[in-house]
Amino acid sequence: MTQNTSAQPLILGGAQTPRAALPHLPPLALYIHIPWCVRKCPYCDFNSHTASKVLPEEEYVDALLADLDLDLHAVYGRELSSIFFGGGTPSLFSAAALGRLLKGVEARIPFAADIEITLEANPGTFEQEKFVAYRKLGINRLSIGIQSFQQEKLEALGRIHNGDEAVRAAGMARQAGFDNFNLDLMHGLPDQSLDDALGDLRQAIALKPTHLSWYQLTLEPNTVFWNQPPVLPEDDTLWDIQEAGQALLAEHGYAQYEVSAYAQPGRPARHNLNYWSFGDFIGIGAGAHGKLSHPDGRIVRTWKTRAPKDYLNPAKNYLAGSKELTNEELPFEFLMNALRLTDGVEAKLYAERTGLDLASLDEARKDAEQSGLMQVEPSRLAATDRGQLFLNDLLQKFLS
Repeated sequence: MTQNTSAQPLILGGAQTPRAALPHLPPLALYIHIPWCVRKCPYCDFNSHTASKVLPEEEYVDALLADLDLDLHAVYGRELSSIFFGGGTPSLFSAAALGRLLKGVEARIPFAADIEITLEANPGTFEQEKFVAYRKLGINRLSIGIQSFQQEKLEALGRIHNGDEAVRAAGMARQAGFDNFNLDLMHGLPDQSLDDALGDLRQAIALKPTHLSWYQLTLEPNTVFWNQPPVLPEDDTLWDIQEAGQALLAEHGYAQYEVSAYAQPGRPARHNLNYWSFGDFIGIGAGAHGKLSHPDGRIVRTWKTRAPKDYLNPAKNYLAGSKELTNEELPFEFLMNALRLTDGVEAKLYAERTGLDLASLDEARKDAEQSGLMQVEPSRLAATDRGQLFLNDLLQKFLS
C-alpha cells in the first residue's frame, strides 16, 4: 500500500512553562484497532462498523504497519510490555493476517520476554482451529465479549450469540491453550432483576476465567439505545446488583483492582494496569488513540483517522490529530486514570509520569481528603470507597 509516510507535525496545545525532563519514560504498550463487527450492537459507541463478506485484511495490515512507522520516533529504545487487539471484533481476522502483523510489529519494536498479547473475541466468531492458530502466534490472552448468558437479554443487546455458545467459547479458549482469559459481562440490562444479574455472574464464575470485566450498561450518545432507550432497572435495583455482585466475586477469589475489573491473584490485565497508571501506549488503526511521553517532558495524545475507508485511502493521513497536554491539564489527566484503581498508585509516580511536583496537588488533595473522597495517605494517591462511588465529584477537584 502506498501512503505518505513522512513525519506529520504535532498540533500542540499552546505555549506553556516547560516541565522538567522525565527521569525515565513509562512502560510502552500497543493498541491495535480492528474496526469491523458482524453486526453493530445498539448500545455500542465504539468505532465499529458492520463487516462486508470479504474483509480487506491485507490492505489493513499494510496500513497498520505504515501507521506504526510514523510513531516509531517516540519509542526511544523501549520494548513493548503488552499488545491489545480491540474493536470491533478482532477475531474476524484470520490467523495468517494477525501473524503477519505481529511479525511486522516485532521487527520494528522489540517485545518484552513476558509480553502480554490480548485479543478481543466474540462467541459468535469462535472456531477451534482458528483459536489454536492464534495461540501459536504468541497471543496469550483472550477477552471474550459475553455480556449475558440469558437469551432474552442477549436479544435485547443485539448480540449474535446465545448462552450455550458463550459457555462453549470459554471451553474452546481453554482447549486452544489459553490459560489466561477475560469474560466481559454487563449488568443493569433492560428489565434485569437482581436474580438475573447474579445468575449471569454465577455462570461466568463457573467457567473459571482468570479475569472478569463486570460493568453497568450505560446509554451513550450516537447509539440506537440513546435514541430509543430501553427500560432499565431502577436505581435501587442497580445498587443491590452492584453490592451483591461484588460480594459474590470476592467470595470466589476475584479481587477488584479497578472500577469494573476483577481478577484472580496475579492475573490483572497488564495492558489495563499500564493504561490506568498513566503509562504510554501507541494506538494504530482506524480511530485508535495513543499517549506518548518524550524525554524532554512533553506528553502528547494522538488520534487516528476514524473511518475505515479513509484510513485505507492512500491520499489521506493516518494521523487525524494530536495534542500536547499542558501543565494545567496534567493533574486531571493523570488522576482520571490512577484513581480508577482501587489501590490507587504510589504518590511518587505522579512526578515520574508528569514531570510536575507532587506539591502542585496539595490544595485540591487536601480538599478531597476533607470531603472523604480521597485517602489520607501521604505515600499514595487513592480514592476512598466513597470516592470510587463518586469519582466524577472527586476528579472535579483537580480541574484547573
